[in-house]
Amino acid sequence: MPLTAPAAATSAAVHADDLAAFVAASPSSFHAAAEVARRLEDAGFTRLDEEAGWPAAPGGRFLVVRDGAAIAWVVPDGATASTSVRIFGAHSDSPGFKLKPRPTTGRLGWLQAGVEVYGGPLLNSWLDRELRLAGRLVLDDGSTTLAATGPLLRLPQLAIHLDREANDHLALDKQSQTQPVWGLGEADSADLLAELAREAGVDAARIRGYDIVTADAAPGARFGRDDVFFASGRLDDLASVHAGVVALERAADGFDAGHIAMLAVFDHEEVGSGTRSGAAGPFLSDVLERLWLSLGADREQQLRALAASWCVSSDVGHSVHPNYAEKHDPVVQPVLGSGPILKINANQRYATDAPGAAAWNGWCAAAGVTSQEFVSNNAVPCGSTIGPITATRLGIRTVDVGIPILSMHSARELAGVSDLWDLTRVAETLFRG
Repeated sequence: MPLTAPAAATSAAVHADDLAAFVAASPSSFHAAAEVARRLEDAGFTRLDEEAGWPAAPGGRFLVVRDGAAIAWVVPDGATASTSVRIFGAHSDSPGFKLKPRPTTGRLGWLQAGVEVYGGPLLNSWLDRELRLAGRLVLDDGSTTLAATGPLLRLPQLAIHLDREANDHLALDKQSQTQPVWGLGEADSADLLAELAREAGVDAARIRGYDIVTADAAPGARFGRDDVFFASGRLDDLASVHAGVVALERAADGFDAGHIAMLAVFDHEEVGSGTRSGAAGPFLSDVLERLWLSLGADREQQLRALAASWCVSSDVGHSVHPNYAEKHDPVVQPVLGSGPILKINANQRYATDAPGAAAWNGWCAAAGVTSQEFVSNNAVPCGSTIGPITATRLGIRTVDVGIPILSMHSARELAGVSDLWDLTRVAETLFRG
């Protein structure tokens, strides 16, 4: 049901502030999956173990975490062996840097971190920002613990006096010019992993493996005229993850629908999704099969349920940029603050088709939300999402959507406050049906 303008603005502001807290708690994909689990457990969801048996009866709220991915669902009391699923999909990783082996490096009296580029970040946007390290540590007994530092690192830019042409063409060498500083001294007398171990409360000597990435240390914030803007790191794609979590929390109360509501958060989208916790891996199909088996479904009934199901793949898209209008389609030009976007591509880089567009527009209308369309300029290559991957793996009807942003793949991206809230409202409508 549409909200009045003041009520919508208040709800959107509260939602954006909650997103800022969510991003701060989720500096890595592993932290994001853990935060999804924490919030949903607080909302009454039961966490399941993949190595244990699962409940074999209709009804209930459940979630499972696999590495940096999480899937949660609500089963109505009247669910049967062929009950369909409505999935809201997103991803937990973001472009940036990842620690290499033997990460404590340095020269000339500076301590540095050995990092590798992860995904396709806008490298220049990472300059002159305080950065955190975050991720998981695997210990000598096989246990895993999450670790995150406060502001610890920085990639200092070379002064203009030493590069007079920096404003004309600034390009960073991915090896020699992207190694952040984190202290002073000699590398053989310091241990970067010990900093993480101390934050996690473990002995650094017990670390046997790690997956550690960088994250912008600055908190998300509303700003601009009437606070219409929201800036934060990792909006791609924690904005969608957060929208799905809030929508599922809200929809789970009094849930009485003819389908199963599901949130699917995958890892490794920024590097192709081809992992056990990525959209191209078996995680979602594993969960769906076990879910339907718990309802007594045979293979025929599972296929019937899939045929009646939907997946909404939610990821950020490009808002028209006022300084680079020529990079966008000359007619279809979504802008911040005018609603979430329906993403369309003739070459199926997005999974949206006519039935998907109709379904999405129907959910938006039911939620009282205005939607925009996005299509690329023909001369600019189009990115892709988990949508085509999920549709290909499962044969499930899939539509690609998201919110428009600027500064995509920057260390700090820019969204519209109202769009964040509107996406959540549509996701809740999807879940409730």
